[in-house]
Amino acid sequence: MEMNIVKKSFAMGKHTITLETGRIARQAHGAVLASMDDTQVLVTVVASKKTEPGQDFFPLSVDYVEKTYATGKIPGGFLKREARATEKETLTCRLIDRPIRPLFPAGFVNEVQVIITVISANSEVDPDIIAMLGVSAALSISGIPFNGPIGGARVGYTDGQYTLNPTYSELKKSDLDMVVAGTDEAVLMVESEASELSEEVMLGAVMYAHEQFQVAITNIAEFAAEVGTEQWDWQAPATNEALSSDIQSQFGAQINDAYQIKEKMDRYAKVSEIKATAIETLASEDGNSADEVSKYFKKVEKSTVRERILRNEPRIDGRDNETVRELMIETGVLAN
Repeated sequence: MEMNIVKKSFAMGKHTITLETGRIARQAHGAVLASMDDTQVLVTVVASKKTEPGQDFFPLSVDYVEKTYATGKIPGGFLKREARATEKETLTCRLIDRPIRPLFPAGFVNEVQVIITVISANSEVDPDIIAMLGVSAALSISGIPFNGPIGGARVGYTDGQYTLNPTYSELKKSDLDMVVAGTDEAVLMVESEASELSEEVMLGAVMYAHEQFQVAITNIAEFAAEVGTEQWDWQAPATNEALSSDIQSQFGAQINDAYQIKEKMDRYAKVSEIKATAIETLASEDGNSADEVSKYFKKVEKSTVRERILRNEPRIDGRDNETVRELMIETGVLAN
């Protein structure tokens, strides 16, 4: 069988990034062998064309796995199999999940599985950034609805200068370890550790990263265009604007009033009471179902809370937006 291999390389700071597809895992919807110098990760993306009836959440799973053979080691002794995910693997899963999750369109609830396997590791290069770029590329060539690509970069700060994607050795001398991810227009995720740096330096690091990873976004988009995968013929489900409007007009004020109640259980009881009335009023056998009324009631409820925050109104417990909740601690509670 003839393999249609597409390969693209570009420079990102002092590192060379290479993206390749068509050689490995060809049955996945999107598969990319991504390399940063000689650290290599295999990213596969698979999605279901069907959705479960009545499903109201997006089942996205991101798994990052570091194989010991990536550094030329095979587990020895009694336990020959690799065990559960390490803390590093779990945190890297989250690092990648956070910027990609909001870029799937609203209403898309098909199951999506993203698996990143570190298959060759340089002891100086952290695989998390190339894993993130590999996921961005794999999703971009998968045909799955995705409003990417994204870029990502790690930023260090040494002797008053920002460094792009520093090595493990360089990070030991750095006052900053920040990972930033986002699209060409916006920053979606920031994760950092810093040694008492000013807000100005921290904000500068975010802007520096966003500027530096634009080259990755551009090249991933060109890579996807060269692969030329046909996009899924997916349409967002129709929204019941009439029902949403009815709930807002008839019960919006009551929901807003309920969220003035400071006592949590009393507030929950009041909201449940309003919801039951809404279902009784708007649900019928030949019209809206109880589940549908409940679903749109939740949307109006969420919108009500969000709008209060945007208008800088006090929190539910009366605090303003700059006051933290009262903290309390007790010692000697447990006998042993």
